Amino acid sequence: MLSTSPKKAHLKPMRAISRPVSQIAGSVRAPGDKSCSHRAVMMAAVAQGESTVTGLLEGEDVLNTAKAVKALGAGVERTGPGAWTIEGVGAKGFSTPAADLDFGNSGTGARLMMGLVGGHDVTARFVGDASLSSRPMERVLKPLREMGVTAETATGGRLPAVIRGGNLKAIRYAPPEASAQVKSAIMLAGLRADGVTIVEEKEATRDHTERMLRAFGVEVGVEERVHGGPVVSVRGGQMLKALKAEVAGDPSSAAFALAMALIAGEGGASVTGMLDNRTRTGFIDAAKAMGADLRTEEDGQATGEDTVRVIAAPSRLRGVSLDPALVPSMIDELPIFAVLAAFADGKTTVTGAAELRVKESDRIKAICAMLAVNGVEVEELPDGFIVTGRGPRGVSGGGTVEARHDHRIAMSALVMGSAAKDLVTVDDIAMIATSYPEFFGHMATLGADVVTA
Repeated sequence: MLSTSPKKAHLKPMRAISRPVSQIAGSVRAPGDKSCSHRAVMMAAVAQGESTVTGLLEGEDVLNTAKAVKALGAGVERTGPGAWTIEGVGAKGFSTPAADLDFGNSGTGARLMMGLVGGHDVTARFVGDASLSSRPMERVLKPLREMGVTAETATGGRLPAVIRGGNLKAIRYAPPEASAQVKSAIMLAGLRADGVTIVEEKEATRDHTERMLRAFGVEVGVEERVHGGPVVSVRGGQMLKALKAEVAGDPSSAAFALAMALIAGEGGASVTGMLDNRTRTGFIDAAKAMGADLRTEEDGQATGEDTVRVIAAPSRLRGVSLDPALVPSMIDELPIFAVLAAFADGKTTVTGAAELRVKESDRIKAICAMLAVNGVEVEELPDGFIVTGRGPRGVSGGGTVEARHDHRIAMSALVMGSAAKDLVTVDDIAMIATSYPEFFGHMATLGADVVTA
């Protein structure tokens, strides 16, 4: 049941120290993909009939989404580790919840649910923690308002927000920035809109919503263009059909184990069950451009996604100018990519990543601070950063990193500590549970030396 959720990750700060080790070796299975887990819960909640979901990521972010759909009238029950049954509301739709929908630290959960809730004749108040409440919501709410959703927000278009849905009309919308969250929120609202809802992407973003909607029996149009991203469409009035869904492994989480193996002195590591999707494999491509020894092998399928086993070996990395076209497919991996850059020879330049400014933290500032406090020269850019690498085992370490309530900054810093000359301390690692509950177990399995303090 939902009561099995872990303790609130943001209640008690906890420090962690990562000490240098000489070898990283072993194999771990990629935890369930967070993006796919959110979507599986949401789509099962509005489907007709009972769905079973396995491999679900049971981090706090996804559990908050599960609590939200239960509050809206779906039947939700945990039946085992990563295994859930969800009875969808079907044609009758959501019911107005009795209390606020609390999304904690999850921008994905809040923004996609705004679209999903917007298609139903209900009123719901969305809230989150201090970090989420500081993040912008208007880029999602603007198109939803054009469709007929009523949305009232706090100052600056931030949470808390009151969403009133129902009686939507289809729109054609071109998001000004590449954002899978904006695209997905519009598509989810479009499921119950009058007409065909169309999103013209500036450039291709992760397509998990399109793939999973198809798995649930929805017809989704995708038109590839020579210039610009794809044009995605969904016809309103289609009913999702319950299914047995399996969640593929998360590339964003897998990147930490792979990076740790790449910057290690000896050994090698593999990650199994990772989803293989061109909109999510930018980190693999970028690391290979740096000279990373990475190999992939087919490893099955999971509800519309292919999966692979990725093998990483210690590598001599070189600095690169990251192709901005790769940024959307590795936006969440840029903090750990910056760690690779710190151990590379030469300079690495990242641009076209202004999206990082509005993540769990201002990740550009957080990345630069993480590296600088550990002896790495880094220059902050408006839309990215330039890292002057210190070569293999060349990062001095010894610094304390401010996580800024950002799980990816915290995990990246701990990976950096495994290969630095001196230990790396992170001031708060409690929020790691929001996205990667198995992180510390996986680190230990591969030979990292991390202790909490």
